[in-house]
Amino acid sequence: MEILWFDELSSTQTYLKEKLKEGKLSSPIAIVASRQTQGIGSRGNSWIGLEGNLFFSFAIARDTLPMDLALESSSIYFSYILKECLEEAGSKLWLKWPNDFYMSEMKIGGTITFLRENDLICGIGLNIVESPEGFNFLDININKQEILNKFFKKIENKTSWKQIFSKYKIEFERSKSYHTHYENSRISLENAVLNTDGSLEVNGERIYSLR
Repeated sequence: MEILWFDELSSTQTYLKEKLKEGKLSSPIAIVASRQTQGIGSRGNSWIGLEGNLFFSFAIARDTLPMDLALESSSIYFSYILKECLEEAGSKLWLKWPNDFYMSEMKIGGTITFLRENDLICGIGLNIVESPEGFNFLDININKQEILNKFFKKIENKTSWKQIFSKYKIEFERSKSYHTHYENSRISLENAVLNTDGSLEVNGERIYSLR
């Protein structure tokens, strides 16, 4: 995975999408910025990009992903791999279904994924040195380049969804104290059941992360 580094971008995701569309970049490719001025969050929200935090987006061909990965659960897959990299470095962060990084009870980042032709594009924002009011930041100091090299190496090794899910389903129990948003509704996860493809059964309805 080639990684391009920038001091500042409006959005790593927007930049990547534009360059792919123009044919100036092709997957696999990653874009990293030290600061974002117009970061994109889930459900159309913005993500405040304070300088020094971790902001990156990458494109990867769909046919290079594990065969057993449901594309709707890609956010869980990539988030958990990054979570493992940071955990191995000593962090206590955890992953709330489906795409939010948490320290204790406060959000520190998130992941969004979507398809573009034959590529899957993933964007991740993580507070590692500073956070806006109401959020938290990572509990360890990290070297961004080392973490990202490790992260993309794990992706290239094509860890199966089954392997990731076997560990994530244990951690999912922590999500049950929280809510998620689905079709403009706020849904409690207290009685949610996690399915093997990463979707949830909530009040008799099956829902996917879709982001």
